[in-house]
Amino acid sequence: MRSYHELLPQALLNQIDAMTFADAWRQAVVRPPSAQHRVLVALDHGNVVGFAATAPSGDPDAGPYDGEVAAFHVDPDAHGHGHGSRLLAAVADTLRADGFTRARIWLVVGDDQLRGFLEPAGWAADSAHRTLDLTGDGSATLRQVRLHTDLDTDPAESAAAPADPPG
Repeated sequence: MRSYHELLPQALLNQIDAMTFADAWRQAVVRPPSAQHRVLVALDHGNVVGFAATAPSGDPDAGPYDGEVAAFHVDPDAHGHGHGSRLLAAVADTLRADGFTRARIWLVVGDDQLRGFLEPAGWAADSAHRTLDLTGDGSATLRQVRLHTDLDTDPAESAAAPADPPG
């Protein structure tokens, strides 16, 4: 939740119950919708410092070989230690192992830190964008842009991911 404080309206953050949020994540890990829905974690001396979630892309224009990074976060206190780079490599490996040849991720417009982390690693914006209604009544919306990368590319040939993980 800490990494969202600069991107989401405070009024919305105040409505999120930490226990409900934790229970929803617990259910996603224990009972994923399919075998291709996965949660990866980054550990530092046994402490979780980051996580990512992968799945088949649910976008209307997605093909059967399009995977999605549904979440990607590294604790701000853990930035600069390579956790994000290792987590991103594990995400790519996991999506490839699940048979995907392209990955997509939706970013909050203004999340320049995550975008600046992904672009040097071979991710690029496509023309897709969306606005999510977070409250159901239009009082809090979230604008997003989609990035994608080709998973068939040999990672050694692409630019190395920067050492600072995203927030």
